[in-house]
Amino acid sequence: MENEQKAPKNKLMTIMLVLLAVILLAGTIAVVIILRSTGGDAAKEEPSIDEVLESSVDIPEMTTNLASDDFIRISFKIQTNDPDAMEELTKRDFQAKDLIIQKLSEMTADELKGEAGKQKLTETLKTNLNSIMQDGTVEAVYITSYIIQ
Repeated sequence: MENEQKAPKNKLMTIMLVLLAVILLAGTIAVVIILRSTGGDAAKEEPSIDEVLESSVDIPEMTTNLASDDFIRISFKIQTNDPDAMEELTKRDFQAKDLIIQKLSEMTADELKGEAGKQKLTETLKTNLNSIMQDGTVEAVYITSYIIQ
C-alpha cells in the first residue's frame, strides 16, 4: 500500500520538475532573443556624420554682453533629430538667437570658462531650444567659435 502512495507522489514530482525545466528554458530563450534584438538596434541608432550634417543648423557668430560686463563672440551648430526638425529650427532662428542672447546675458565670463562652463551652456541651450520646438527635438548644441573680450 505504501508503494502505491509513493508512486503518485514521485510521478507528480517528476512532472513538476519537467514543467519547471521547460519554463526556465523558455525564459532563457526569450531573454537571449530580446537582448540580441535590442543590441542590433543600438548600433543603428547612431547617426552617420552625413545624417548629422543634414539635420543641423548653423547659428552664425553673434556678439553680446555677459553679466560680468565682458563681451562674447560665439557661434553654434545645433543638431536636431531629423531634417524636418532642422527645417523648423531654421524657421525659428530668431527665437533661437533670442534664447542664446538671454542665457548668455545671465552668465559671467568666469561661468563660461573651462569645459564645465561650456557644457552647462550647451545643455541649457538644448533644454530651452527643445521647449520651443514642436515637430522635432534638438539632440546636441556645439560651440563652433568662442571669444570672450
